Amino acid sequence: MSKELRYGFTTGSCAAAASKAAAYMLLSGKEKNTVTIDTPKGIPYTCEILDIKRSENTVSCAVKKDGGDDPDVTSGALIYSAVSFDSFSFADEEKTTSQISFSQEENEKTKSDSSEIYYCREKIIILGGEGVGKVTKPGLDRPVGDAAINTVPREMIKKEVSEVCDLFDFTDTLKVVISVPGGEEIAKKTFNPRLGIEGGISIIGTSGIVEPMSTQAILDTIKVEMNQRRALGFDYAVISPGNYGLDFMKNNYGYDLDKSIKCGNYIGRAVDMAADVGFKRILFTGHVGKLIKVAGGIMNTHSKEADCRMEIISALAIKHYTEPETVREILECNTTEEAAKLLKTCGKCDEVMSGAVEKICDNLVRRSQWKIEVECIMFSKEVGELAKSKGADDFIKMLVNE
Repeated sequence: MSKELRYGFTTGSCAAAASKAAAYMLLSGKEKNTVTIDTPKGIPYTCEILDIKRSENTVSCAVKKDGGDDPDVTSGALIYSAVSFDSFSFADEEKTTSQISFSQEENEKTKSDSSEIYYCREKIIILGGEGVGKVTKPGLDRPVGDAAINTVPREMIKKEVSEVCDLFDFTDTLKVVISVPGGEEIAKKTFNPRLGIEGGISIIGTSGIVEPMSTQAILDTIKVEMNQRRALGFDYAVISPGNYGLDFMKNNYGYDLDKSIKCGNYIGRAVDMAADVGFKRILFTGHVGKLIKVAGGIMNTHSKEADCRMEIISALAIKHYTEPETVREILECNTTEEAAKLLKTCGKCDEVMSGAVEKICDNLVRRSQWKIEVECIMFSKEVGELAKSKGADDFIKMLVNE
């Protein structure tokens, strides 16, 4: 019997819990060693409060991030919140209008006349401290210059701290500073540097919990990267399952595959998102082991979802009049590398793989509901380039000239 995986809690939940505890201690004058919050998922989160530091005007404490059974580089990190009494000051350079939450009415006032900015005084001011990244590129959840504390965690922090304020009839302003000691080092193991979040990790989470082996985090990252590229004005993009083939793309095309949007196994979902954000053209590039499945209409290339690699190659080989004995050998192959070498030996590789690339493009265009033009470059480790679509060279030139 397989063990049921244990879910964990996001950095956003940790920040909200630490903020609630710190606010309670600041306003009550009493120490609090555990706290419970409600997550957006509806699952309550009860946690231990660590490293409490109290003074007359500020209380700081931490919650240890627990990612459950999901592999997460932030698991074990201490998420701190320092809550303090705050007199509103325009001299504080971190209190930009983008960092202070406005009501809808007040936001409309702000936008109505660029020559006259209407500032409002919110009860809860949320800032990023040590180890929390800052946004440096457009297209993310927060504006450029903001601390990378996403919208849902901000709402969670405001909700929990506001409830404490209501409990003690406190109507003045509180400042909440979220920090993660060591966050800058942790961030190097995340997507943050490539997304343009510098100096630390992001405080994230939409449900408040971390589902073990959840695909949602991967899909969210794909969508963020696409939004970011669209925000920079591009209506085309390169999508690849990963960085496999990095040297091949650099040596053959002068293109850094690390700049592509990584979709992992979720090729179909990536095309859906590309259509949603408004891309007009995409180039898929990757190893035959992944992309050959797409030639058969398989849109999630994880081995547990589907395989049929040899069957797809064999069917294409038969279409291009490959000798039956070679087809039988292909069906017995363990890897697509072996199959590619067999086709190369019998002189059918170019025809078969060109047919595969044509099917890949057709299937992905259909998946996009004919909203996107698709190009493709497919390669193998041992044979090298196997095939590419007609417009792939021009697409690469456009990329290199960006």
